[in-house]
Amino acid sequence: MNPEQLASKVRTIPDFPKPGIVFRDITTLLQDGEAFSAAIEAMMAPIRAQKPDVIVGIESRGFIFGAPIAHALNIGFVPVRKLGKLPGETITVEYELEYGKNVLELHRDALTPGQRVVIVDDVLATGGTVAGTIRLVEQLGAQVVGISFLAELPALGGRARLPDGIVSAIIPF
Repeated sequence: MNPEQLASKVRTIPDFPKPGIVFRDITTLLQDGEAFSAAIEAMMAPIRAQKPDVIVGIESRGFIFGAPIAHALNIGFVPVRKLGKLPGETITVEYELEYGKNVLELHRDALTPGQRVVIVDDVLATGGTVAGTIRLVEQLGAQVVGISFLAELPALGGRARLPDGIVSAIIPF
């Protein structure tokens, strides 16, 4: 399935979660087994070349894509969660969304210095969430070697906030 076919499986919802925001709802793509499988395969292609030791998935839709990619590559999966969701000792970072601020956390023992990390999430918008995740990964001494998204909203400029040459997105909107 090519990117245009995958894009046709994503529902657009205007004015969600607030007026002026155009939300790309991936649940319609997830409901289609063939499309979901094709999306995972397409996201995995550049990740294989990056030879990661671990996949870091951003809550919550990054879990949907990151866990099966980690499984297919036979590597570990580490969740980055919103504040208060992880039970162990954590590190935190505040980040900006296109419609507010939030805090992310990561277990302090989730990564080791020198580990090669690929960060996975569903949509690259302004880049605030993934920029915060990069800061968490680097605080633990790990190296971000790739960032993979199902979709990207280029008009919001998120890619400019991220390191050059390591970002991949399957569907541009």
